[in-house]
Amino acid sequence: MDLDSVYRAEYGRCVATLTRVLGDIGLAEEAVQDAFAVAMQRWEVLPPNPGAWIVTTARNRAIDRLRRESTREARHAEALLLHTPDEPEEVGPVRDDQLRLIFTCCHPALAPLAQTALTLRLLGGLEVPEIARAYLVPEATISQRIVRAKKKIRDTAIPYRVPGEAELPDRLPPVLTVLYLIFNEGYAATTGPLLRTDLSTEAVRLTRALADLMPDEPEVLGLLALMLLTEARRPARVGPSGELVRLSDQDRALWNREMIDEGHELVRRCLRRNRPGPYQIQAAIGAVHTDGDATDWAQVLALYDQLLRIEATPVVVLNRAVAVAEVHGPGRALDEIAGLDLPGYHLLPATRADLLVRLDRPDEARAAYDDAIALTTNDTERAFLQSRRSRITGGSS
Repeated sequence: MDLDSVYRAEYGRCVATLTRVLGDIGLAEEAVQDAFAVAMQRWEVLPPNPGAWIVTTARNRAIDRLRRESTREARHAEALLLHTPDEPEEVGPVRDDQLRLIFTCCHPALAPLAQTALTLRLLGGLEVPEIARAYLVPEATISQRIVRAKKKIRDTAIPYRVPGEAELPDRLPPVLTVLYLIFNEGYAATTGPLLRTDLSTEAVRLTRALADLMPDEPEVLGLLALMLLTEARRPARVGPSGELVRLSDQDRALWNREMIDEGHELVRRCLRRNRPGPYQIQAAIGAVHTDGDATDWAQVLALYDQLLRIEATPVVVLNRAVAVAEVHGPGRALDEIAGLDLPGYHLLPATRADLLVRLDRPDEARAAYDDAIALTTNDTERAFLQSRRSRITGGSS
């Protein structure tokens, strides 16, 4: 493990811990960033517990900064930092700093984009360009939303806690969105290595904690099932040379059967409650993909039809088109995505390219692959698309 790996694994945990002690997200983040800068200068080898070292150093940096301040609030914050570790703390029903941080960032006083952008920055350690690509919006927009969100949390004293039982259902949707996005970034990173195990593992852990808190909430169980059924395929998703392997080409013997079995059981549990939601339906789709030796595409398409009725987004239409191609042929699928508007989303031209290859339209397929390659920011995905393009035969090129 190197410093970069420590940053990815510990950044969110350290910010959450300092936020609990300090009560100021902005100061906590700055202190943790300072601590990593110090680590870059001082660490010749990793200490036995890198995360604890970062927290201690960040805490000391925050104390130094607060001592230079003269306000009453700064003196109070310094006193909090100096309290002995064994003093009791009123932190709410769940002793999980990161889960509390998610609920703080997803407070209804903040705009939806600000909620998720701030959480991805603080908890996932994602940089602004990565978040901007995930939302297909300018980097400046994300930066402004994050700054404003931190200011609003501080100025309005939004509490750092998991809400009470009566509040939980109304507060849940943005929290599930954030956990889903963190997991997705771990499973298909926007930059760097294709897979970021630290993020997906942490998303699963936090979703388990949320399921313990809300064991009768079907969408929480559905999201956990979706994560497990997706994560189970990770060992087969990258080949021996680091290349991306499509679902249809994966060696199913490499899949994690324990995760699959747990995911299937969770799908059965949540669907028995007869309150279908988007995460439950996506989990059911994942269950079909991991059931048996081949995917039942007709069943997948039926589930996408159900998902489309409750979440008619362009991404759902695009994903459904893959099933349409398997059941009704690539021509019909191509027609269904012809009017989609997903600027900056590389999977739209990539899907078009695959359908055009199957329709024996090589020149159009090459052009679509070129569009997808230009939009792809992950090196592994780009290499995969370039390889697919190079195999096209015929046409004028």
